[in-house]
Formats: sequence, C-alpha cells, structure tokens
Amino acid sequence: MAKRNKKVRIIGNYGACCGTSLRKMVKKIDISQHAKDTCSFSGKTKMKRQAVGIWHRGSCMKMAACCAWTYNTNSAITVKSAIRRLEGLKDQ
Repeated sequence: MAKRNKKVRIIGNYGACCGTSLRKMVKKIDISQHAKDTCSFSGKTKMKRQAVGIWHRGSCMKMAACCAWTYNTNSAITVKSAIRRLEGLKDQ
C-alpha cells in the first residue's frame, strides 16, 4: 500500500522551523478560539467568536465583549462570583 500523509490537523501550517513547544501552544489557542462556548444569557453551547474579544450568538442575537481566545477565563469567573457574593452581602 502507498504511504499516507500524517494528519496534523490545525498545526499543519507551522513546519519544523517553529519547534514543537510553540506549535503546541498555538494548537491550544487555535482549538480554544474556534470552539463554541456556553451562552451566559441562555445557557446553551452556541457562543461563537466573531473577532478578537467579540463573542456572538446568532439565534438570540446576543453579543458580548470578553476575552480574546476564550469566552470566560478562570480569573474572570472568580471575579464575577466574588462580585455576586459581595452584592448579596450588601443587600443583607
């Protein structure tokens, strides 16, 4: 049988000149920025990245300005939960 090409997926654009560690970092960023995230408005997995920091959901026509490659980072989730907790204490 003939030899087949190796499936390198999204990092096939970057050859041996870049090095493996850089290609792995680029792969992680590319996968996260092209993945769909959960919509904070409706809870469905439909939020898609339009441009750097702009996230859009087509069916409910909601837009959000957030992080560049992911919809929510760990630090953003921590800050939002802290703000929610402090607002609850302020109301009491």
